[in-house]
Amino acid sequence: MIPAQRQKYNQQFSEEKYKNFMLELETGFPEIPFRVAETPVFVPKALKEKLIIAGEEIINLIKQPNFKALTQNSIPSNWNVPNENEQPHFLTFDFGICKNNTGELTPMLIEMQGFPSLYGFQVHLSNTFRKCFEIDTSTNHFLNGFDEEQYIKLFKEVIIGNHQPHEVALMDVDAPNQKTAIDFFVTQKMLGIKILALDEIRKIGKQLFYEKDGKQIQLKRIYNRLIFDEVADNAEIFKNSFDPREELDIEWVTHPNWFYRISKYTMPFLNSEFVPQTRFLNQVDSIPADLENFVLKPLFSFAGMGVIIDVTEADIKNIPDPENWILQRKVNYEPAVQAPDGGVKAEIRMMYLWPDGGEPQLCINLARLSRGKMIGVRYNADFDWVGGTVGFMEE
Repeated sequence: MIPAQRQKYNQQFSEEKYKNFMLELETGFPEIPFRVAETPVFVPKALKEKLIIAGEEIINLIKQPNFKALTQNSIPSNWNVPNENEQPHFLTFDFGICKNNTGELTPMLIEMQGFPSLYGFQVHLSNTFRKCFEIDTSTNHFLNGFDEEQYIKLFKEVIIGNHQPHEVALMDVDAPNQKTAIDFFVTQKMLGIKILALDEIRKIGKQLFYEKDGKQIQLKRIYNRLIFDEVADNAEIFKNSFDPREELDIEWVTHPNWFYRISKYTMPFLNSEFVPQTRFLNQVDSIPADLENFVLKPLFSFAGMGVIIDVTEADIKNIPDPENWILQRKVNYEPAVQAPDGGVKAEIRMMYLWPDGGEPQLCINLARLSRGKMIGVRYNADFDWVGGTVGFMEE
């Protein structure tokens, strides 16, 4: 998207360089099971500024005094976790890169989460791109004036809080074997915290412990990477560990309820040029005449599961729980990233950290490239110049 940067990159690119890049990326870590794209995205200043404005508009909604009341119904009653705090620690906003009516590149909100993303891996990925390819120093993967030292300091503050690293653990069901495990390992190296699978944690009274060298170490704070949607049909997994829905003497980073509050559920409350028209399906009085320009999304799913792209009236009428679905105007991605054999669609994730008692701070970003019908691994399995990457943004 910055023509000079794109031309320079594509001229230096070779399959051999990409293989060396992947070897460098995986050195010291397990093999990465998801596809990493052959290229970063070069984001021009004008588009960067629009992304920043779009994020600020969303944050203004989240900071409204009535935000919790607006989103109370987003939390499934059987997954409501007690002792919710006043803010999420993470905000991630996914924007498709499109063209507006005047032909300018512009972001359109696709998804949002009050849940962590690859906050460790994106630093490692960006540094590896710079090591293996010539990336101009007039671009930066950090935002808001951050450099790596400042970023890691804030990341530590958010994750560890007032505790010692050994009192904090990154937790998932089977953490070392998750698809995003490389982010866990990079984060561990960066912050010095434990990585624990759910069944490595034991509950004694209201307190949580893990074992190290035959000793029981109390956990004070959990960096939560467990998505309840992934275990909704298997709540038995909590029997050998602990159930997050119980009253516990633990601090959550971030509290699980924020996963639901800041999600597709939030989008109907936003009114912005950077947000596609979105309505709860049960509040749609009449089916749009141009239904082919809309997409139907379940509120409680992730990674694009359950989305109906080519919507029919029958699809809408057959939804048994319309209060749990949104009807959203389709976003038409612009194939703005030039691969050697044509344009590729891009999505930029703006990533914020929100320390306790502080303000949300835009720090870093993630990008994804796609040639398929949707962004995401399962829709791009047979293509190259697609997958996870990072935006190098014009300063």
